[in-house]
Amino acid sequence: MATSATTLARPKRPASVGVMLPAFTLWWREIVRFYRQPTRVVGVLASPLVFWLVLGSGFGNSIRSGGGAGQQHYLDYFYPGTLILIVLFTSIFTMMSVIEDRKEGFLLSVLVAPVPRTAIVLGKVLGGTTLAALQGMVFLIFAPFAGVHLNPVQVLLVGVVVFLVSFALTALGFAIAWPMDSSQAFHGIVNLFLIPLWLVSGALFRLSGASKWLQVIMIVNPLTYGVDALRGLLYPGAETSFPLSSDMPTLLLFSLVMFGLAFLMVNRRTTRPAA
Repeated sequence: MATSATTLARPKRPASVGVMLPAFTLWWREIVRFYRQPTRVVGVLASPLVFWLVLGSGFGNSIRSGGGAGQQHYLDYFYPGTLILIVLFTSIFTMMSVIEDRKEGFLLSVLVAPVPRTAIVLGKVLGGTTLAALQGMVFLIFAPFAGVHLNPVQVLLVGVVVFLVSFALTALGFAIAWPMDSSQAFHGIVNLFLIPLWLVSGALFRLSGASKWLQVIMIVNPLTYGVDALRGLLYPGAETSFPLSSDMPTLLLFSLVMFGLAFLMVNRRTTRPAA
């Protein structure tokens, strides 16, 4: 009887609501939150667009690829890198919401709720991925100005590449933002690490023309494979550094590793001893 009474007196743990419902809720919250701030939407698209037009037109005919009639204007060459830059900006800065949620107390309420940590990571990362992928695909409306004319199959394959890059970068942004309490520190990491990562991705110059030590960095840089895959899809027959059959598995692996890192960061945070 004593054992039975103890069992009855023990408070019941709240039942977990599963993964999909809380993940969907967090995903939808990211979408609504982003588009309620029109200045962020305009900034994400306008900044890379100006960068593409000014830098691409400035270099103009000074950088060409191919030979004879197959030469490519730098504005065209730079287009895939600009698309990746839009994805990078959206993916990374969308995850600043993690820091904002912590300051507002929302993140604490989610952590104490009967919600699996997987749902938190999945919802936040998929929210940022959706926004980044949509912004990247919207940039395709400028493709004709870069000499690109896509068929439905190309659009589908470009969408897959954009999604994988968006997912990986959003998960990376989540992992960086999770332990931080300051948006200034987050900006510092972005400027110190992520922007240089884009600069050596083949967006500005070809791997084959870089110095040997820089070629090594570009080869181990996952963004290089995203830019390379987009260049091959947008400009069939153009010179690429790697075949698409090599680019896609690398991007998939990059996405999985970054999501795993984000998941580990969430669990590391919850197991940290209280101060």
